[in-house]
Amino acid sequence: MSEIIVFGAGGRAGRAVVGEALHRGHHVTAVVRNPAKYQDLEGAGVRILTGDVTNADAVADLAAGHDAAIMAAYDAGAQPDVFFTAAAHALVDGLARAGVGRLVAVGLAATLETGDGMPLMDTPGFPQEYRPFCLAHAAGTAVLRASVTALDWLIVSPAGDFDEAGAGSGRYSMAGVNMASRISHGDFALALLDEIDAPRHHRMHVGVEGA
Repeated sequence: MSEIIVFGAGGRAGRAVVGEALHRGHHVTAVVRNPAKYQDLEGAGVRILTGDVTNADAVADLAAGHDAAIMAAYDAGAQPDVFFTAAAHALVDGLARAGVGRLVAVGLAATLETGDGMPLMDTPGFPQEYRPFCLAHAAGTAVLRASVTALDWLIVSPAGDFDEAGAGSGRYSMAGVNMASRISHGDFALALLDEIDAPRHHRMHVGVEGA
């Protein structure tokens, strides 16, 4: 049994993570911007707290006493290029101060490298309207890569995209970029929690797809 803090617990990925963590017997701190909107998350093994993942002091205070953290947050009202970089800096600093050694973050397939080592977002034909958001994600990743703390971070993303209506199979597999592949939020949560319970990948970005 572990103490896990989930930033962005109110979103689809975050909710799936909370459910899977509870299923495995973990205790969960669910961090959201407005706890009053997410009372349905509360129950045995879960406590809901308000917090700002872009504030290192808040991260340190919230994460104290936890074994691992999951980052699934996004603020649609913020500038992406500001949010993801600020969140990465705050997590690196705040988790270190809290003594949390493992961070698993939700990423984008667009920032995964293709077989020739080029990020998908840099390949010919990639929709340019999505590029600013993808660059913002990549900037957050760069902060993690440049960090010199002992934080054992990992970014996990769908190899293609989420299957928003998918019920899930209870299985997943590791995969390189494959825009035709899909994974349910439930199966994605399995991958994130497996990397908390028995870490296999470290300081890198990996893709997963439904099996």
